[in-house]
Amino acid sequence: MNIVPATVGDVPLILELIRELAEYERMADQLEATAADVERALFGERPSAEAVIARAGGEAVGFALFFHTFSTFVGRRGLYLEDLYVRPASRGRGIGRRLLAHLAALAVERRCGRFEWSVLNWNAPAIAAYRRVGAAPMDDWTVYRLTGDALRALAAEASRE
Repeated sequence: MNIVPATVGDVPLILELIRELAEYERMADQLEATAADVERALFGERPSAEAVIARAGGEAVGFALFFHTFSTFVGRRGLYLEDLYVRPASRGRGIGRRLLAHLAALAVERRCGRFEWSVLNWNAPAIAAYRRVGAAPMDDWTVYRLTGDALRALAAEASRE
């Protein structure tokens, strides 16, 4: 098994893996990303994220998509794992852990002050895997999100200033 940076030729594969992840997470109805969106985000003029593909015997068995954040308290950037997915037939073989280790090595190499991600509360297998690598939940924090109409309504306030 090897882990390699995604290339522009991997965009259809990445979108396929994102669709599989959305199904697994019971969120397929929320998937809006297109191949053009993924290509622009990963390989456009100003890429906003990166991806790596895990391959075994030439077959894609998983992927991780990540980007940099910044911590004012640490004074350095961090690495944020947006998505990690291993195809069902390949689970239980350490591929997810290897993807995490690969990203941890990137974070250290890039002098990131932290490596973090979110997990759905019901995803017990992922939570167990994350705890096995030494990750700890941030129980004192709650994630907030603005989308759709609420995002547009708040943004509209800026034009009234």
